[in-house]
Amino acid sequence: MGPIVILLVLLAVLVFVGFFLVGIYNTLVGLRNRFKNAFAQVDVQLKRRYDLIPNLVETAKGYMAHESGTLTAVVEARAKATQANVRFAGNPTDPAAMRDLAQAESGLSGALGKLMVVSENYPELKADATMRTLMEELASTENRIAFSRQAFNDSVQEYNTSREVFPNVFVANSFGFLPAELFKIENDIEKVAPTVKF
Repeated sequence: MGPIVILLVLLAVLVFVGFFLVGIYNTLVGLRNRFKNAFAQVDVQLKRRYDLIPNLVETAKGYMAHESGTLTAVVEARAKATQANVRFAGNPTDPAAMRDLAQAESGLSGALGKLMVVSENYPELKADATMRTLMEELASTENRIAFSRQAFNDSVQEYNTSREVFPNVFVANSFGFLPAELFKIENDIEKVAPTVKF
């Protein structure tokens, strides 16, 4: 083999390796964008829930004057969850922001659950048409959140697996493809959406 043939073979190998690395890079970009889009769907449902809560609290306020502590806890938990959601949406690869969001959402679910339990003591509230409608919307939203969160977690799992396998791990580390955090709820009691019965 002459030097020109060796040079051509080396050039062909380099071109092949270059295309291979570009393919890995593009795959990682696609998977990262997919999990960001999946979070955007979760975000839509969370915002829908955040928008329902003030109406729910306002409706309940008229009937539950003696339960102001419970209503205040729901409002405060909503504010924390909203802030955590904004922080995570701004940087969906930040594990600390995801942990803060999961913790804030757990707190909100707990506060809503307590509101539901306390509202059982107020038959007039249960009979209120506005409250029933809001509760149905909240139940529907909770289901949508659960489905969206599962789709997000599936996308994160696929992205993390792709970035960790050989040889993708070298491209991922070289180009700053950080691992993504799953949206999980640690407390078993809080894994169950608030029960809505009216």
